[in-house]
Amino acid sequence: MHPDKVRRDRLNRLEDLPNIGPAMARDLCRLGIDTPADLIGRDPCELYERLCQLTGTRHDPCVLDVFMSVVAFMAGEPAQPWWAYTEARKRQRAAKHA
Repeated sequence: MHPDKVRRDRLNRLEDLPNIGPAMARDLCRLGIDTPADLIGRDPCELYERLCQLTGTRHDPCVLDVFMSVVAFMAGEPAQPWWAYTEARKRQRAAKHA
Protein backbone atom coordinates (compact mmCIF):
# COMPACT_ATOMS: atom_id res chain seq x y z
CA MET A 1 0.00 0.00 0.00
CA HIS A 2 1.18 3.52 -0.69
CA PRO A 3 2.58 4.98 2.56
CA ASP A 4 0.24 7.98 2.40
CA LYS A 5 -2.78 5.67 2.53
CA VAL A 6 -1.71 3.51 5.49
CA ARG A 7 -3.82 3.65 8.62
CA ARG A 8 -2.50 2.15 11.84
CA ASP A 9 -6.05 1.34 12.94
CA ARG A 10 -6.47 -0.87 9.86
CA LEU A 11 -3.55 -3.27 9.86
CA ASN A 12 -5.33 -6.54 9.29
CA ARG A 13 -3.49 -7.86 6.25
CA LEU A 14 0.08 -7.60 5.04
CA GLU A 15 -1.14 -5.49 2.12
CA ASP A 16 -2.31 -2.90 4.67
CA LEU A 17 1.35 -2.12 5.40
CA PRO A 18 3.28 0.60 3.59
CA ASN A 19 5.03 -0.58 0.41
CA ILE A 20 3.46 -4.04 0.49
CA GLY A 21 1.51 -5.33 -2.48
CA PRO A 22 0.47 -8.87 -3.36
CA ALA A 23 3.92 -10.08 -4.50
CA MET A 24 5.74 -8.78 -1.43
CA ALA A 25 2.97 -10.16 0.79
CA ARG A 26 3.61 -13.60 -0.73
CA ASP A 27 7.33 -13.23 -0.01
CA LEU A 28 6.60 -12.32 3.60
CA CYS A 29 4.31 -15.35 3.92
CA ARG A 30 7.17 -17.56 2.64
CA LEU A 31 9.13 -16.22 5.60
CA GLY A 32 6.40 -17.12 8.09
CA ILE A 33 5.12 -13.55 8.36
CA ASP A 34 1.34 -13.81 8.11
CA THR A 35 0.18 -10.65 9.85
CA PRO A 36 1.65 -7.17 10.31
CA ALA A 37 2.24 -7.92 14.00
CA ASP A 38 4.57 -10.78 13.01
CA LEU A 39 7.09 -8.13 11.91
CA ILE A 40 7.52 -6.65 15.38
CA GLY A 41 11.08 -7.16 16.57
CA ARG A 42 12.24 -8.80 13.35
CA ASP A 43 15.58 -8.08 11.70
CA PRO A 44 15.07 -6.86 8.11
CA CYS A 45 18.52 -8.13 7.06
CA GLU A 46 17.73 -11.61 8.35
CA LEU A 47 14.41 -11.58 6.51
CA TYR A 48 16.15 -10.56 3.29
CA GLU A 49 18.91 -13.17 3.58
CA ARG A 50 16.39 -15.88 4.41
CA LEU A 51 14.21 -14.96 1.43
CA CYS A 52 17.25 -15.19 -0.84
CA GLN A 53 18.03 -18.63 0.61
CA LEU A 54 14.47 -19.90 0.29
CA THR A 55 14.07 -18.77 -3.29
CA GLY A 56 17.59 -19.61 -4.42
CA THR A 57 18.06 -16.16 -5.91
CA ARG A 58 19.69 -12.90 -4.88
CA HIS A 59 16.84 -10.40 -4.73
CA ASP A 60 17.19 -6.76 -5.62
CA PRO A 61 18.42 -4.73 -2.61
CA CYS A 62 15.21 -2.69 -2.75
CA VAL A 63 13.52 -5.74 -1.21
CA LEU A 64 15.66 -5.15 1.87
CA ASP A 65 14.59 -1.49 1.80
CA VAL A 66 10.96 -2.63 1.85
CA PHE A 67 11.65 -4.97 4.77
CA MET A 68 13.37 -2.12 6.61
CA SER A 69 10.38 0.14 5.97
CA VAL A 70 7.77 -2.26 7.33
CA VAL A 71 9.79 -3.35 10.36
CA ALA A 72 10.40 0.31 11.23
CA PHE A 73 6.72 1.08 10.70
CA MET A 74 5.67 -1.72 13.02
CA ALA A 75 8.16 -0.39 15.58
CA GLY A 76 6.23 2.89 15.59
CA GLU A 77 7.97 4.98 12.94
CA PRO A 78 5.86 6.88 10.41
CA ALA A 79 5.00 5.23 7.10
CA GLN A 80 7.60 6.13 4.49
CA PRO A 81 8.25 5.01 0.93
CA TRP A 82 10.73 2.14 0.69
CA TRP A 83 13.33 4.32 -1.04
CA ALA A 84 13.58 6.44 2.11
CA TYR A 85 15.58 3.50 3.53
CA THR A 86 18.01 3.09 0.62
CA GLU A 87 20.74 5.30 2.07
CA ALA A 88 20.47 3.64 5.49
CA ARG A 89 20.77 0.23 3.83
CA LYS A 90 23.83 1.32 1.86
CA ARG A 91 25.50 2.69 4.99
CA GLN A 92 24.66 -0.44 6.94
CA ARG A 93 26.05 -2.73 4.23
CA ALA A 94 29.21 -0.62 3.87
CA ALA A 95 29.82 -0.75 7.62
CA LYS A 96 29.29 -4.51 7.62
CA HIS A 97 31.87 -5.02 4.87
CA ALA A 98 34.43 -2.53 6.21
